[in-house]
Amino acid sequence: MAIQESGESGFTERDFYLSEFRGRTVAIALRSGCGQGPGGEAALEGLGGVLDELVANATRVVLLSPERELLAKFLGCAAIELASADWAAELWKAVREDGKSGLVLPGGAAFAAACHDASQRLGFAKLVWVDDPPLIRGPDAKAASYVDLEGLNRLLGADDLSPERRAFLKEIRAMIDAGLPAVNVCSLGAVREELFTYAGAGTLFTREGYTVVRDLALHEFDAAVHLMGRGVAEGFLLERSAEQKDHVLAHTFGVFVEDRYLAGIGALLPHSGSPPMAEIVSLYTVTRFVGEGVGGHLLRFAADRARGAGLETVFACTTSTTVEKFFLRHGFSVVEAGALPASKWRDYPDARRSQVRCLALETAGVAGGGL
Repeated sequence: MAIQESGESGFTERDFYLSEFRGRTVAIALRSGCGQGPGGEAALEGLGGVLDELVANATRVVLLSPERELLAKFLGCAAIELASADWAAELWKAVREDGKSGLVLPGGAAFAAACHDASQRLGFAKLVWVDDPPLIRGPDAKAASYVDLEGLNRLLGADDLSPERRAFLKEIRAMIDAGLPAVNVCSLGAVREELFTYAGAGTLFTREGYTVVRDLALHEFDAAVHLMGRGVAEGFLLERSAEQKDHVLAHTFGVFVEDRYLAGIGALLPHSGSPPMAEIVSLYTVTRFVGEGVGGHLLRFAADRARGAGLETVFACTTSTTVEKFFLRHGFSVVEAGALPASKWRDYPDARRSQVRCLALETAGVAGGGL
């Protein structure tokens, strides 16, 4: 997926992730033979560009590999030897001066365990494991974009898993159990897309699923505006004026994995009337997390918030059959436009109103974990 910009602010997906990485340490694990296949040289050059972007972003980068020459290619100098008594301090000095450094680890079957040990010792914010095909696949044989520990345990329970793959996945689990926030697995040529786009290009491993649904922090507003723009471009969301966007943004909340990874957004707009209602708008799921239940978390949060404010009904409007089916699956019912507050239709485009489908849900039915 190409990196897209919001025409309004110039904000990109890359900006969002660079903001997350700034001031943190990201490790990239390169196994023996990395980049030796067809297109490998171009992929290595692409990785070099990613490293430059991260360093320019004040992100500390540590490369892990058993190949000294490969590390030197990216560093311009010799990497740190794990056998050195003071290797951690040497690595810190190199990263402090150049923004990046490398650590020579044992190769072969010992490489994954060595990456685990280094991650536990140095406390990386993220580890990117460069793993050319085959990538991680779920039970349906499709590439798994996101896997939490529960899903990882299911993968490990598969009977047809090779001993090498099982050992690799066990090391990933051990890294996450030891406190590493995330492990990304992707091919060499896909590191940029995996790190800097909402869709990703590999598999993101984290400890838990959707641990937090909350209001957006100020630094997360850019990402929300960008996602709203994508939803409009894809035909799922209504185009709004700048003033209307500000109103929606003030009421926007998000689903976050590990309270770090934005998985989706939504907003709840109050409407006056008798009885007063609230409208769910700008519901959008980040590509990587589509099909992972993000929408249900957003709807439940919206309904709970509306009920807490004394509102008995939430509603939504859409021109998309797909979106309509989504709301119907979560307990909403089709209602006439006239059943909604008059304020909903103020300055509403006539052409769209003739096509829009309206759905509503009684918030009392959500209490106790409905939806």
